[in-house]
Amino acid sequence: MSRSPGRRQEIHKISRELFVLTYGALVAQLCKDYEKDEDVNAYLDRMGYSIGIRLIDDFLARSAVKKCRSYSETTDMIAQVAFKMYLGVTPSVSCSSAMGNEFSLILDKNPLVDFVEELPAERASLCYCNLLCGVIRGALEMVHLAAEVTFLQDRLKGDAVTEIGITFLRKPEDRKHKR
Repeated sequence: MSRSPGRRQEIHKISRELFVLTYGALVAQLCKDYEKDEDVNAYLDRMGYSIGIRLIDDFLARSAVKKCRSYSETTDMIAQVAFKMYLGVTPSVSCSSAMGNEFSLILDKNPLVDFVEELPAERASLCYCNLLCGVIRGALEMVHLAAEVTFLQDRLKGDAVTEIGITFLRKPEDRKHKR
């Protein structure tokens, strides 16, 4: 029995569309449950954090990546491997600090907003995709990298691109292991 070559991509696309629609329904329900956008943003961040601390095991098992030696390598791994693996997009990376601990992931296309045209005027401070910030933060913490992750630009708010800022909070520590 043979399979048509496009079948796997079709299933993947249906799954992604279902995820995006389900995510939109989740955000809509949270907007009904909470009056303040800040509460919705915090809930999405907490939810993403919980996903991230669990997702890192799957990522490490499926990607078979080596240990990153710098913040730059870590950020490249997030952009080139993790985003591609889970969302099907590859954001560009830019370093925005002389110290080398602040980076931006720039998404030309954000798959989570495929079916969203714009945010309602009364929800102007809503960070619709804040789940992504929590996922990144949770995954990084599980590999002992404390980071602050925030949206810097958002197409849903009229910006040209979607930009996620990652600021690593500690200097890399050289740990010496006794044998």
